[in-house]
Amino acid sequence: MKKAAMAVGLLAASIGSAWAQSSVQLYGIVDVGLRWTSNANAGSSEKQVIPGGMSQSRLGVNVNEDLGGGMKALVNLEHRLNSDNGTQAATDFWRQSWVGIQSADFGRIMLGRQYNILFDIYTSTYASFKYSPYIEAYKPEIGLSMGARQDNMVKYLVEKGPVRGEIQVSAGEGNSQNKSYGGLLRYAEGEFAVGGAFLTVEDTLGKKVRGYTAGAAYTSGPWYANVSWASNKFDRGGLLGAAYTAGLLGTVLNTAANDVRKRDMFSAGATYQLTPQLNIGGHYWFAEQTHYSVALANTKSKGHYLAFVADYAFSKRTDVYLELDYTKYDGAVRFANNAEKRGGSIVGLRHRF
Repeated sequence: MKKAAMAVGLLAASIGSAWAQSSVQLYGIVDVGLRWTSNANAGSSEKQVIPGGMSQSRLGVNVNEDLGGGMKALVNLEHRLNSDNGTQAATDFWRQSWVGIQSADFGRIMLGRQYNILFDIYTSTYASFKYSPYIEAYKPEIGLSMGARQDNMVKYLVEKGPVRGEIQVSAGEGNSQNKSYGGLLRYAEGEFAVGGAFLTVEDTLGKKVRGYTAGAAYTSGPWYANVSWASNKFDRGGLLGAAYTAGLLGTVLNTAANDVRKRDMFSAGATYQLTPQLNIGGHYWFAEQTHYSVALANTKSKGHYLAFVADYAFSKRTDVYLELDYTKYDGAVRFANNAEKRGGSIVGLRHRF
């Protein structure tokens, strides 16, 4: 009887220990900015309160369960919201919703809606800014990430020392325009990181969009510098053109911006940490696109994007920022009000938890 009681006690202790190694984490970001825009489109105010200048506001749950033997179960659910008025930021309530399993020896497999590998390589390897990977309200580079997420995805990630590889496949079930496959390779050690990725997405007509990117970043003391290249190629008559090209600056451009045969982007930037609390950074993006329409067949449209950010951290979780941006177009691409140039600025406050 005593032995049985002892066995039950040991079992209960071991189960309690295993549970103690599991975690459910609630996390989020609340970011609100005051934005001024010159040459604003009709129906849009020059002065606005915007739901996130540096980061889109979000609320998420991370689950991490230790299964023993170097195995973990993982879950992520993440909702995005407009912090200026409390509404939902997108038609899909959960911007990420995936479950996965990770092995210390064999890597990680994740199933569900999640970031695609173009977004992964941008943000993990050669992000535009060191302290915040991109500017939520002004993100030309994310415009070439082909939607940034895919539904119905299976992603496999393996990391050995400084080398990381990823593969993604998504089924494109039913009427979903998300049938995809792609791969990523990254090397990061010490001060240097370099990587590249490709992704192909097919719509229900069988038309494809192909994306490619490569870049590198270098960190030395207070300095961070990065360079990158990206390219998107669109089949004529596909269904994904407007959705993928609108991401360049949002739905503020004319119809010619969505008539894309091929779009290339080159970018470079640097961040400098002046003090433990104050970071400053600048980034320049140059984009060039060709068109399918007969009227624009011989036209090369160009976009110049420039941004500067100063970020001051009150604490590890709360910061205030000042952002300045300038955009100039040549060729057929314009803003919806036919303006070729536009300037903007944001003063914002962000809290992470």
